[in-house]
Amino acid sequence: MCSCVLCCKDCILSCVLMLTMERLILIILVTVPGVLSGDWRVTYGDQCALKGTSVVIKCEYDYPWGHIVTAVSWSKAQYVAGEWKKLLLSQLASPPNHFRYVGNYRGDCSQTVNDVQHTDEGDYFFSFVTTLNRWERPTPAHLSVRELTSAVQPSTVTEGGNVSLTCVTGCLAPINIVWFRDGQTVPNPVFQAEREHAGRYYCAVLGQETARSASVALNVQYAPSNITLSMSPSAVKGSWATLTCSSDANPPVTQSGYSLYKDGHFISSGQNHTISDLQPAHSGLYYCEAWNNISRRGIDPINSTEVHLDVQYRPENISISMDPPHVVEGSSVNLTCSSAANPAADNYTWYSSAGSNFSSLLQVGSGQVLSLPSVEASHTGLYLCQASNRLGENNSTEVLLAMKKKGRGRHSLTILAGIGVSVFVTSLLWLWLKQRSHAKKKAPASYEDEVCYSTVTITPRKPSPPHHVDNSCSKAGENDDSVIYTSLAESS
Repeated sequence: MCSCVLCCKDCILSCVLMLTMERLILIILVTVPGVLSGDWRVTYGDQCALKGTSVVIKCEYDYPWGHIVTAVSWSKAQYVAGEWKKLLLSQLASPPNHFRYVGNYRGDCSQTVNDVQHTDEGDYFFSFVTTLNRWERPTPAHLSVRELTSAVQPSTVTEGGNVSLTCVTGCLAPINIVWFRDGQTVPNPVFQAEREHAGRYYCAVLGQETARSASVALNVQYAPSNITLSMSPSAVKGSWATLTCSSDANPPVTQSGYSLYKDGHFISSGQNHTISDLQPAHSGLYYCEAWNNISRRGIDPINSTEVHLDVQYRPENISISMDPPHVVEGSSVNLTCSSAANPAADNYTWYSSAGSNFSSLLQVGSGQVLSLPSVEASHTGLYLCQASNRLGENNSTEVLLAMKKKGRGRHSLTILAGIGVSVFVTSLLWLWLKQRSHAKKKAPASYEDEVCYSTVTITPRKPSPPHHVDNSCSKAGENDDSVIYTSLAESS
């Protein structure tokens, strides 16, 4: 201490400085560990960490006055060769910077463990060395490693139902959680399920998203939608076609869940329906119905849009009509060709044996109607029309055009011919008149005359004259569905 016996200015200043230094030294002795009779002490507590996160084991230490810390170390209890041993963290097999000392040599002994794994769980000890001694706390700091556990309730939900996501940490310390679905952030852990919400969910620590839970699945069930009915290949008569129904549904629609309808009438069950021999009768509006036991807004089975099956075919059932039906020399007549076809016949060609003594058929015109403005003897004969569309062509049956000359009476002479009819007109008329005259002598009031019919075989697709004639006679009134007979009216 300073004794101020001289009242001089320099002595007073020196005394003040000495008093100030003594106070500063006293503050340092009180606040710095290991100075002014400190005790040997290490303070830390147990820790809980989530797998994948980083954790700091907080630690403080103290030591008596006069010691200077020269070394610090952390060790971990390991079971080796049947006994527990303390191994320095630097001796453990671990990635670089897995263990990192973040304390100092003046009382802070905190230790960081990065990317915590289950192998890091256990007991940890801190020790330090001073210039005069070495000290270690006998009791450890225990590190527990837990994992995030995610749950989806319910795991299977019908579209429109409520879903709740729950994340359990396993550690008591509160942490901030974030949710993901298939890698995309989920804004709200409670929501109303839609089909696009189906997927795998997991929770993670906010800011340390590598620390995540195992993923759990959410299955959203919904009624069929986007129901479509497709058809392949193109629909041509005699070919085949398959109608296939498909939909988006969860659970998927089973075979028995599909039903096919035509023009509102049930056809069959199943996803596929094959028609092996298409006919015009198969044409119509088709739709399919899908059902998977999930209702949607009170609607049970869901229908597809309608598909029009349009069976196409080349011309068939070709016939010729004559207007007027009774032809007189010099009058006009129209021959009209009709057919059933899809698409409709777009080309008509006319052939006739007129003027060729029935020896051949020659092309005489085109178009659906063949007009003869003034019928002459040269116009009489067999007529045939050929109808075609982009799918093919077909021929009609032959029709015999005959006329009655003027001045022979008021009765008409009408001739209707059938499939492949080729009649030698002169012979037929002669036979018919002879038999009628004979019949009048024997039974004037009877009309049960014997008449002769002719059948002919021709090749229908080649417009050529008939090459085989078979004449036969039978009683009038006997029916033969294979021919159309000729009726004649005799003029008075």
